[in-house]
Amino acid sequence: MMHFPDEIIGLAQTIVTDFTARSWMVVTAESCTGGLIAGALTEIPGSSAVVDRGFVTYTNTAKMEMLGVQGGTLTQFGAVSKETALQMVHGALFRSRADFAIAVTGIAGPGGGSAEKPVGLVHLAAKARSGGLIHREMRYGDIGRDNVRLATLQTALEMLVALAQ
Repeated sequence: MMHFPDEIIGLAQTIVTDFTARSWMVVTAESCTGGLIAGALTEIPGSSAVVDRGFVTYTNTAKMEMLGVQGGTLTQFGAVSKETALQMVHGALFRSRADFAIAVTGIAGPGGGSAEKPVGLVHLAAKARSGGLIHREMRYGDIGRDNVRLATLQTALEMLVALAQ
């Protein structure tokens, strides 16, 4: 078993238990987390009943090819934006059989930030096929790459729990 913090394992367990009881599935679309969300969920025994698939779309090309993010969106707003996160979550849901999707795009650092988009900026979007949608812009700060990724993972799982209520 990989070592995820207890709080993250607890959230993943809640999702697997609740989604299994309702026969719901989830799809992930990840950039800065590089598959950590899917990884945390699949640490839980029985997660195969819940995790449909995961997209790791680290490059803009992957976001366009795998999730249908529009090139114009990336040009106008950038990869780390509300608009891109929303297109990622819609694309993941469209390209899966899942009932819920979570998408994340951000700047984990240590480099890559700017005054407008600093290290630690992450956009997350969660969507239910039934229509619910949550977007969050998080500014974790320059707290280190691992900490930005873990904080993003925790926020993403919290959003899935909230959306499923």
